[in-house]
Amino acid sequence: MSRWLPFLAAGLIACAAMGADDDAGRAKLIEINGPIGPSTADYVSRAIQVATKEEARCLVIQLDTPGGLIDSTKRIVQTFYASKVPVVVFVAPSGANAGSAGCFITLAADVAAMAPNTSIGAAHPVQMGGAPTDQKQDEVMAKKLENFAVSTIEAIAEKRGRNVEWARAAVRESASITSEKAVQLRVVDLIAQDLPDLLRQIDGHEVGGRALRTADAGVEPIPMIARERVFQTLWRPEVIFVLMLVAIYGIIGELSNPGAVLPGVTGVIALILALYMSSILPVNIAGLALILLAVALFITDVFVPSQGILTGGGVVAFFIGSLLLFDRAGPAFRLSLVMIVPATVITTLFFLFVVGAGLRAQRLPGRTGVEAMIGRVVPALTPIDANGGTVLLEGETWSARSESPIDSGQPVEIIGLHGLTLNVKART
Repeated sequence: MSRWLPFLAAGLIACAAMGADDDAGRAKLIEINGPIGPSTADYVSRAIQVATKEEARCLVIQLDTPGGLIDSTKRIVQTFYASKVPVVVFVAPSGANAGSAGCFITLAADVAAMAPNTSIGAAHPVQMGGAPTDQKQDEVMAKKLENFAVSTIEAIAEKRGRNVEWARAAVRESASITSEKAVQLRVVDLIAQDLPDLLRQIDGHEVGGRALRTADAGVEPIPMIARERVFQTLWRPEVIFVLMLVAIYGIIGELSNPGAVLPGVTGVIALILALYMSSILPVNIAGLALILLAVALFITDVFVPSQGILTGGGVVAFFIGSLLLFDRAGPAFRLSLVMIVPATVITTLFFLFVVGAGLRAQRLPGRTGVEAMIGRVVPALTPIDANGGTVLLEGETWSARSESPIDSGQPVEIIGLHGLTLNVKART
């Protein structure tokens, strides 16, 4: 038996080596669909760390995005530069777009590829934040932002040996081209039909002085973890808008129906989440002000007999405010009418019926105790003066007192209660 031990040991070592080689022989894959934000940058960074740790042959990022935040894009580009694993950005599937921030990310990759019938470009930066207070100042800031974006994309294109002139035009002129044109202009390296075709074509491509070996590489996806998935879902204009509405409904609902607790708690949680997400994707201050004005008009109409004029104004203010809310965050982040119209209708009905009913209920006179007596008109059973008298209240005889004399049988109005004696006055 002992003579077989060396062979068994050699076999185990060979199997271990094959297993290690198999792990290192894979290409890692992540998919980015939608806007580029902080959670996207976290996802890319973690994927590169995983690919580095497992000695993957490359990391393929399948990309389809309308754009995103400059800060998050900058983080992703810096992560690419620091990566020890070759990064391949593949704009796919057919019909996908690497717009705005996606253009920066694609150009920054070690290998840039596109599927047929895809596009890249339109990288002109969109100023994020509230409404400008000074048009001239806003133009200056927009120019500074454009110059920053131009210098950044030029540096990226120069570092990766890509078409600097087109990269500059993508920012200044919002130039956009198809995958076929992108290869001709040396914006990207190649066109691939699908992922297997991509791995075959980049086999032998030199990155960092080493040739890629991807022709026979298996592909292993790196999925998003729960935290990344949650924040990627939350970081959308539609979600922030809904959170704002829930915050308004909850807090106003609690104020109009004190003691309900649940609406208030829900509203505060939604408000905190909305504030956090809006700090990442800034909102237009003018749009937010119009929405708050709409809320004020809806509530005021409950107390002021305006024949619905204030409510009508609130509807218009809410609708326009919703349109403006994210209008400075780029076309990809604007709310659609499919979201705005139902939200306007629901909000109007909420304030008309739920909040209105609650506020009107608080204004009703008390129905029990002293409050229920005040204002009641009852008959005097006996003459009443400052020394006393009696009245009939709900079948019971009550002592009453009046500053001015009142004859028996005359109707009187209860104006107060002192102990068990009613203060009354003659009803004219």
